[in-house]
Amino acid sequence: MTTLIIAEHDNAVLKAATLNTIAAATRIGGDIHVLVAGRNCAAVAQAAAAVAGVSKVLHADAAHYEGHLAENLAALVHSRVRADAGYTHVLAPATAFGKNVLPRVSALLDASQVSDVIAIESPDTFLRPFYAGNALARVQSKDAIKVLSIRTTAFDPVGAGGTAAVEALAAAGDLGLTTLVGREVVKLERPELTAASVIVSGGRGLGAADKFHAVLEPLADKLGAALGASRAAVDAGYAPNDYQVGQTGKIVAPQLYLAVGISGAIQHLAGMKDSKVIVAINKDAEAPIFQVADYGLVADLFSAVPELIAAL
Repeated sequence: MTTLIIAEHDNAVLKAATLNTIAAATRIGGDIHVLVAGRNCAAVAQAAAAVAGVSKVLHADAAHYEGHLAENLAALVHSRVRADAGYTHVLAPATAFGKNVLPRVSALLDASQVSDVIAIESPDTFLRPFYAGNALARVQSKDAIKVLSIRTTAFDPVGAGGTAAVEALAAAGDLGLTTLVGREVVKLERPELTAASVIVSGGRGLGAADKFHAVLEPLADKLGAALGASRAAVDAGYAPNDYQVGQTGKIVAPQLYLAVGISGAIQHLAGMKDSKVIVAINKDAEAPIFQVADYGLVADLFSAVPELIAAL
């Protein structure tokens, strides 16, 4: 029994989501192989080889893998899995990267994908949420090769300590179906939202974009936190799309989540309710956010947040 993990990286650094996915793979048992496909990404392959639990790293280096286009990556995974009868599972993180690549892999392998896995009960039985996390499904897959996307917040990342061998993997051909026209990388002064240990999120209660930044940024700076937002705040233009936390945004599980002026719609709760400690500030005592909060303050956020900053 061998699991193949499709590594998420930027050709320089192995993304943290891959470490969570490796943690999920350890619950399956057997050998764990990590596929690092990219261009000039030898450093990423070496980093993957040093991760605890990894048995082998497959390193495919070619120009047409530089942009991590899903069509080419899926073809590479398909050819590798078909060439080695020992593979029983293919995993990727349930991030934008994994959601792009894995369905294509599933189709090529003629296997049903199990998405957003939050628990591995056995090599063929998995737990996944649905209805915005209000219900859980126990799914048993009878496919010869199980294709799983892993909700990274459900598994603690593995650490270093591995000494896996790095094996060069011949690149599959460039399908030429898509071309990367350009990519804009957002430079953040604060921690990345999905990797932050503390997140300060704002909702529609802040009232305007200038108030969103004026109220929350000093608090985030004090705590060394990432900034997040509810879908309502993003739709209203208070914050950019990459701040959105929720079912249609980013799934997070920091050590501390501060929800400021967020009512707690199901869509938002689905993305943050696994946070270790949740603190909510809202003037509406009946707001649903208080049902999941560990600490709740019914108060006007425009006076409560400055007082909190002063106390810090």
